[in-house]
Amino acid sequence: MPTVRFRAREFDCAHGDVLRDVLLAGDETPHNSASGSLNCRGLGSCGTCAVSVSGPVSDSTRRERLRLRVPPHDPASGLRLACQTRILGDVTVEKHAGFWGQHVDDEGDGVDGDDDGE
Repeated sequence: MPTVRFRAREFDCAHGDVLRDVLLAGDETPHNSASGSLNCRGLGSCGTCAVSVSGPVSDSTRRERLRLRVPPHDPASGLRLACQTRILGDVTVEKHAGFWGQHVDDEGDGVDGDDDGE
C-alpha cells in the first residue's frame, strides 16, 4: 500500500489512486488560496493543482502535458497536476507558492496565501 507524504503528514492509499483524491480525502488540498474554490475539480484543465512529486507515479497524460505548457506554467519545471497523477508507490509531494503553485524556485511551501496569480 503506497504512502503519500505531504506537509509533514502521511496518507496510505491504493496503488493507482489519483493524487488529488488522496489529498482531499486526508483533509489536505493541492491548491493554494482561492484556487481551492476556483479550480476545474479534477478535469486537468485549470492547472491550479500543480505540485512537485518525488517517487513512482503514472506517466503524464496528454491533457496534463498540454496544460503545463501554458503560462504561468513551464514544462521544464517538472511539476505534475495532482488531478492527473496516479500513485504507483511511496511518494513525497510539495506544493509551491503562487496561485497555480508555479513558483518552484521560491522559498516556502505554498501555504502563505499567495494568490497574486504571478
